[in-house]
Amino acid sequence: MVQSQLTFRNALGLAAVVLQAILGGGRISGSYAWATTSPSLRSVRSSSSSSSSLQAESTVAPSATGVPFSAIVGNGRIGGALSDAGNCVVLGRGDSIDANGEGPILLATRNDALDGIVESCPPNRRKDLVFLQNGYLDDFLESKGLSDNTQVLLYLSVSAKGVAPTDGVTAFNPEGLTASTGEWADAFAGRLAALDLKCNVVSGKDYRPAMFEKLMWISTYMLVGAANDCPTVGDAGRDHSSTVEAIVAELVEAVSASEGISFPPGTMDRLSSYTDVVADFPCGVKEFEWRNKYFWDLGDEAVPTHNGLLRECAAKGILSFELPE
Repeated sequence: MVQSQLTFRNALGLAAVVLQAILGGGRISGSYAWATTSPSLRSVRSSSSSSSSLQAESTVAPSATGVPFSAIVGNGRIGGALSDAGNCVVLGRGDSIDANGEGPILLATRNDALDGIVESCPPNRRKDLVFLQNGYLDDFLESKGLSDNTQVLLYLSVSAKGVAPTDGVTAFNPEGLTASTGEWADAFAGRLAALDLKCNVVSGKDYRPAMFEKLMWISTYMLVGAANDCPTVGDAGRDHSSTVEAIVAELVEAVSASEGISFPPGTMDRLSSYTDVVADFPCGVKEFEWRNKYFWDLGDEAVPTHNGLLRECAAKGILSFELPE
């Protein structure tokens, strides 16, 4: 009798959580944990406590919008926005990734968290890691044997957690600039579509020039803005357009020569149009090893304006790091 009562109570509890997930679009939240032997329902625990260690990543209810299930690592502005599409579980950086799970694992964290996440990820799940970070990731991914993993160029901004994202749809690119490539590219595009955000699924070959353009944008506008005391990228683009254009031109030429890739016409138009969309984004030279360092390493002969401006910032004492010799 006692066993029957417990089973009945467990069933009621599980039904309540299923109903909550359905009404909430499939996102699991709170501190409820349950277990089941059903193959379609794996053990799930909320990541609301930073000390918890998630042992599985699944969900009890498909999203009403048909969004493919994803695990999302990171619950900041980007991770929070992505989770609003439902049918996901959100993990903290210290939470465990289920070796028996399925589907994409969206890494919505800072670049400096990537090494620890990759190393703690079960080897059989590393192919499912999806990298959303800004910056030059090639060397890092190659060192981990993950060069073929899904990558995403996020051309959107989220001003604060819980605020709706601003999409990278511009007058020059009404189709949007966000792009994804790799095994889980379509699944990620579907998640963005559920949020009314655009994403172009592209080949690896087409992704590379787009990746370098995004790297040019964040490296150039931040640098020009910081060097000239501009609060925002909009200020940098408006008040120092000639410097921005000079740097972008030399970066395009230098990357083309170094990487052997061709950029579609209109790089400067694409970047300036995107700047208009996110004009209030604050300036600051950050994450040097992931951003400007790639261009710095091309050398003064290849990128004299870029490297010279970095030295000016160093001389002013506005960099939080030492420039390499």
